[in-house]
Amino acid sequence: MKLLIQGNNIAVTDPIRKYVQQKLEKAVKHFQHITTKIDVHLSVARNLRISDKHKAEVTVYANGTVIRAQEGSENLYASIDLVSDKIARQLRKYKEKHLDKKTHSQTKTGEIVEDLTIEANLIGERIAELPPEVVRSKYFPMEPMTVESALEQLQLVDHDFYVFRNIATNEINVIYVRNHGGYGVIQPRNGNVNGNAQSVQSVTSTVA
Repeated sequence: MKLLIQGNNIAVTDPIRKYVQQKLEKAVKHFQHITTKIDVHLSVARNLRISDKHKAEVTVYANGTVIRAQEGSENLYASIDLVSDKIARQLRKYKEKHLDKKTHSQTKTGEIVEDLTIEANLIGERIAELPPEVVRSKYFPMEPMTVESALEQLQLVDHDFYVFRNIATNEINVIYVRNHGGYGVIQPRNGNVNGNAQSVQSVTSTVA
């Protein structure tokens, strides 16, 4: 298992490196046979007004699947503890749904409820702002998958949204967490419907 630790506004000292290694080895102890690499990103916010300025982000590559978690607190070691516990839960969830699927074959992961026209204003009363500069770029393979598989990935990467290529249409879609519960899928639509070139689907999940 390959472990890579990086720091932003913080020096990754030997004690920190040793602590991260110890906590993550314990977190993936029962999943080492599927874990190939772990990326750890530690950072400290320079803004003193930010309370949880010590952040720890962990990305685990397991069986070709990306499992991610992040936590922040007032103490770096506490953030490492929190993110290690979360990544262990994410790995356990992945194992139960995929590696133990024979005993969970009746579990239903998701169901598309209805096809709706997307609202003209998706951000509500929030103010849309672009960052002054690109802080970080990510590149990853985008293999075609179903909406149900994309929902599973969303729940594993600890994000509010997940970009994927829909296996049914071969188009780029976005599945996201709705403010009022449940999930939505944004997808391109041929033609123009009420001035919008996209559609959105509501998705409900029976996964806890």
